[in-house]
Parts: sequence; C-alpha cells; structure tokens
Amino acid sequence: MSRDHVQPAHCHSPEVPYLELLARDASVEAYEQPVLLARAEGRPAARIAELEQARAHALRVRAELEGRRRREAELSALFETAHDLAGLRDLDAVLRAIVQRARSLLGTDVAYLTLNDPAHGDTYMRVTEGSVSARFQQLRLGLGEGLGGLVAQTTRPYVTDDYFEDARFQHTRTIDAGVRDEGLVAILGVPLVLGPHVIGVLFAADRRARVFEREQIALVGSFAALAAAAIDTANLLTETRAALAGLESANEIIRDRSAVIERASDVHDRLAELVLRGGGVHDVAAAVSEVLDGTVEFTETGAAPAEALETARAAGHAARHGRDWIAPVAAGGEVLGALILRGHPDLDPVDQRTLERAAMVTSLLQLARRSAAEAEQRVRGELLDDLLDARDRDPRLLRERAARLHADLDATHVVLAARLDGPAADADEEAAARRRLWAAASHLAATRQGLAAARDGGTVLLLPLGAGDSATEVARRTARHLGRTVRQPVTVGASAPVTGLAARPETVAGAYAEGRRCLDALRLLGRAGDGAAAEDFGFLGLLLAGERDVAGFVERTVGPVVAYDERRGTELLRTVDAYFSCGMSPARTKDALHVHVNTVAQRLERVGRLLGADWQTPARALEIQLALRLHRLAAPDRR
Repeated sequence: MSRDHVQPAHCHSPEVPYLELLARDASVEAYEQPVLLARAEGRPAARIAELEQARAHALRVRAELEGRRRREAELSALFETAHDLAGLRDLDAVLRAIVQRARSLLGTDVAYLTLNDPAHGDTYMRVTEGSVSARFQQLRLGLGEGLGGLVAQTTRPYVTDDYFEDARFQHTRTIDAGVRDEGLVAILGVPLVLGPHVIGVLFAADRRARVFEREQIALVGSFAALAAAAIDTANLLTETRAALAGLESANEIIRDRSAVIERASDVHDRLAELVLRGGGVHDVAAAVSEVLDGTVEFTETGAAPAEALETARAAGHAARHGRDWIAPVAAGGEVLGALILRGHPDLDPVDQRTLERAAMVTSLLQLARRSAAEAEQRVRGELLDDLLDARDRDPRLLRERAARLHADLDATHVVLAARLDGPAADADEEAAARRRLWAAASHLAATRQGLAAARDGGTVLLLPLGAGDSATEVARRTARHLGRTVRQPVTVGASAPVTGLAARPETVAGAYAEGRRCLDALRLLGRAGDGAAAEDFGFLGLLLAGERDVAGFVERTVGPVVAYDERRGTELLRTVDAYFSCGMSPARTKDALHVHVNTVAQRLERVGRLLGADWQTPARALEIQLALRLHRLAAPDRR
C-alpha cells in the first residue's frame, strides 16, 4: 500500500483523511486524493466543499509544521556550531561545518567562504561546499572586486538574483570566468566582521535565479558571526602557541594566560550547555556573572545607556561605561538589548571577549524567542480573524484550535477594540507604533489565555472575564497596560460579556462592533487613553450596546427603588414618576397623588438615599425619567 494512501471520501468526517495524511507526513500531492475520490464517486457538492475546506486547513497546518521543523533545524544547527566553537580545536573543521550547514539549511547548490589576505592584498577561497569547478575553488580576487568586494566595502549583506546582469559591483574577467565556470546565477554574500574590520565573506549561491528571503539572510548572517568568532578564537590560540614556543623565559605568564583561555573555553562550554538544555537570557547572565565574579544583567535596548551602547555596537566590542562594561546583543544589524557587567572597571581582554561571546549567545536566544512568539501571535490572530469573519466554522474545530493556544471559547469573554491616540510625526512612525500596539496586545492575550489580531487600524482582543470582573474594569485595565507598554495613550472600548463563542462565532463580530462604538464614543467625549463599556454611558449605552440591554439599564438606574417597593409594598416609584410629571414640584405632586406634602417629602428623601444625592441633577434626572418610561413599557399592567 502506498504511504500516501487515504481512506475513501465517504468517511464520516471530512477531516479524517487529512488528519491521517498529517500523521504520516504525506506529500502535498496526496492531499488532492480525498477530493478526487469524492468527485469520482459522485458525492454531493456540499460533501466535496467540506473536503476542500478541510484540505485547505490541513495544508495550512502542514505548512506551519514544516516551518517549525525548519526553524528548529536552523536553531539546532546554530547551537551545534556554537558548541563546536566552544570546543574549537581545528579551525578548518569548524569553518567547513559552518559552510556545510549554511548550504544545507538554505538548500543552495553551493556555499563558500572567502578570507582577506593582508600580506598579498587580495582575497582567497578558504572553504567551498558543492563546488565542481577547480578554477572557482582556486580563485583569488583583488580587494573591492566582485560581489564580495561590495559586501566588504559596505559591511552589509548583498543579494544578486542574476550575477552577470548586476551592475552594482565591479566585474572582472577572472571572477566572471570562475563564476561562469561554476554556473552560478543567484548569490547571497554576508560579511565576516571582526571588530571594525571585514575579514572575509560567507556566500550561498544557486545555479538558477532565486530570491533569498529576509530570514535566510539573517540565518547566513548568524553563521557568518560564528565563523568570525571561530577565526578570532583560532587567532587567539595561534598567538598563545607562538608565545609558548618563543617565550620560554616567561613560563609564569604563559601559565596565567593558558588558565585564562581555559576559563574562557569553560565559559563557552557552559553557555553551549545552557542553550542546548533550553536556558534563557537570564540564565546566561547568571552563568557569566559567576565566571567573571561580578553582576551581569540583560537589559532591553531602551534601558541601556544609548551612547555607550551605540559606541560598542559600532566598534563590535564591549565598551566601558563608567565602572561598567556594556556588550551589545545584536543580530543582522538590529540591536536587541545589552549585557551589562556592573562595577567591574578592570577587565582583561579575555574576560572582555567572554562577555562578548555571552552577548552573541544571548542574541541567538532572543532571535529564537522572537521567532516562537511571532509564530504564536500569527496563530492567535488567525483564530480571532476566523471568529470575526466566518459564520460557518465547525465549533469542534474552533474549540480544538483554541485549546492548543490554552484558550477556552466556552468561557465568558469580553471583546475589546483598542486604538492609539497619540500624535505621530509621519506615516512610518505611525506604522511602527501600530506594530508595537499589536505586539503588546498579542503578549497580553497570550498571558491571559485570550486572542488578539490587528484590525481597522488598531487591535482587537478577546479576553476571558474573570470572577468578579466587569467589562468596564477589563477595558480600563487593558488601556492602562497597553498605554504603558507602547508609551502613548491607548483608548479601549469593550463589549458586554459574551458566551458560547464556539457554537455562535457570529457573536464575536457583533461584540466587536459594540466595542468599536464604545471606542468612538470615548474619543468623541475627549476621553482618549481611557477604557469603557456600554454600561458606563448611561442611557447612551443603549445606543452603543449591540443587543440594547434595556432591562440592564432600568435595573442600574431605578432598580433599588423598584426592589424597595416590592419588599415594603410602598409607592416610591409612582411618587418619583408623578414628581417628574409635575415639573419637580412637591406641591403639585401631593395633589396628583392625593397625599400630604410631608408624605411626598419623606418619599423623595427615601428615594435620594436609594439612588444617591445627585438623583435630581439634570443628567441623572434625564436617565431616571427614561428608565421610568422603559419600566412602564416593559410592564404596562403596572400603575
């Protein structure tokens, strides 16, 4: 039987054959078979449509699984390379492993690494993988020539989709002949940077036209950083061996230096072990603190001294700042934070490099964490988009998808519409602020077992309602949290609590519309940066609420008076109604009720204690009169 064999299309559930295909990791072509079988068997159009929809979902899941496997393979290769570097013994073996892994992960035909030769004033091939041309493998090229020359001059990665048609760099007959002999077309080059200098270039190339994605460029950049570190470490080892051979009279100094290098190697092993067993950035900081006999902290970019951090980033080394040392945590030109060694002004070069290696390992961990977080954010956003846009989703599938994200669609939720209300200098700044808002909302949703998605120029959140919480409290708390995170006002409108979202996904769209109306009302009332629900707007809330909660409005407004009359058999509600009908005149009210004026005064005093001292102010009086009218309409037999 074929590995991609599927059950007949008349299976009870349309998802079953695709689940079996996912379990077997079948090829993409196999996913067409259930639909083809159904058509061949003359199944109803509705059944075929269900199978096609299930196929689309299964292919999305398959693509997500493949993406995760690819990211796991990339991180594993980086960690293995970092481990190789920690126990560096043979530079050629490490560089060869780096080139082989880069070629394998990117799936290119060829990968190679060139190094500058200061003595000859040119550049030469150090390692090649997948090359078939002897001329290409023996190329030597002048500094500044070819694509590698452009990379070295700008210290930035460059990609050419068609080498021979690209005029951005200097073509030479020798280089072009070697590239033509190898048959290369698309080439990606990333600089090997050591301090402020480019010492070589790491390349990945194909013999056909190809577009390299940003993630692939960043991956090659990480391998290039490891290659530069391997070369740097090898240079240190070479210097040490030369010192051992030439300075017999300085045995004590040599022993000291060997001990330091041994300690650095031990640090590298410990860092590699931390990474491989799933440690985090703070674990790395703790390990380096112990080795350097100081306090090492990881800080976000905004919390580190900006000038010192920029100086260190530009130099490519840790920089001293007062009594501290700062090592930038960077990847692909982006600064992700910093490692700060506190109160340790005297730092020898090897300890300085230990701090720098720790910063490099921390950057790998930050990239891995970001990649995982972005993947989860996309999945949460897709589920919320489906709840907002689709009306015919299978409740069981919705519950299963939510459960994988630790969300419970059967719990009571609140739908929140959030939008930035701070000024933006230009379109780029506004777009960046929106991305920060979406990231903050996604993080909040993940920590609260909810969902978040970008929509209508802002963000929509679906958060569970805790015991004792109200929609208003959730809205205000969310506005404060998001505002602090993105550092500008965020206005949040909330829907009334909603339930049964898996069985009735259309409820989410209605609740979102209600939340947006509350958001618009807050902005019109000049309450930017605040949070509220429809119940906070009094009778205006009736206009904002999606389901017009008339009973709730009446209960909130005159409920205490109604309850008092029902318990005591009094006529406070009738007295208030007559009082407003008589123009708020006690004298006319007593005539209408045929009671003494003192009786009217006593009843109104009791009403004041039940509804609050401000019940006769214009705004409250308007709400109370509307509530009285609605109460009579809801119970016309009452007098």
